Amino acid sequence: MERQKIIESIKDIVKKQLMGEGTGHDWWHTLRVYNMAKNMATQEKANMFIVEISALIHDLYDWKFYGEEGQIRKTGKLLNEFIEDEKEIEIIMDIIMNISFKGGTASAKQNTLEGKIVQDADRLDALGAIGIGRAFAYGGHKNREMYNPNMAPMKYSNLEEYKNSKGHTINHFYEKLLLLKDKMNTQTGKKMAKERHEFMENFLEQFYKEWDGEK
Repeated sequence: MERQKIIESIKDIVKKQLMGEGTGHDWWHTLRVYNMAKNMATQEKANMFIVEISALIHDLYDWKFYGEEGQIRKTGKLLNEFIEDEKEIEIIMDIIMNISFKGGTASAKQNTLEGKIVQDADRLDALGAIGIGRAFAYGGHKNREMYNPNMAPMKYSNLEEYKNSKGHTINHFYEKLLLLKDKMNTQTGKKMAKERHEFMENFLEQFYKEWDGEK
């Protein structure tokens, strides 16, 4: 199958499965990551096919919902249906399995330029106005409080603690979102993250004023 047909076929699968998903890991998130990653791949001169496929399926079988074993099994099965080159499959699998922040307990280190680009694009969509919206969407899905001033941000010692956290959504800014700016891999990602990071800081400042009834 031609490369472009592979991309379009996988795009259709992802769109059908993730359209209407309500946690912020929906088709529109995937499409934003896909478009950002393609633009970054052009600037960084990366392998476009690897970037496009990895960006499209990075959340298709998210470990948060399928577990790590389920993610490996389902992602591997999909890739083997469309891609013959075992080395390409290996690279894409490595990107997918190391893309997530996972509460800061894992290195999430990317070993290829393509992986660094897709990871940056995914992290950028967790920042700025979109990132704020997604954070509250996911918090609502997990039945978490919007904010509780009596609960301080946590530093998790392992993945299980992070997965089982009942912390409120504002804490998530300090436990993950505000840390992402300094974890960008590419110069393009770092530049884009700076503006989005500042937007979130301004949002939090305004949020606390409104919470305390000052504004």
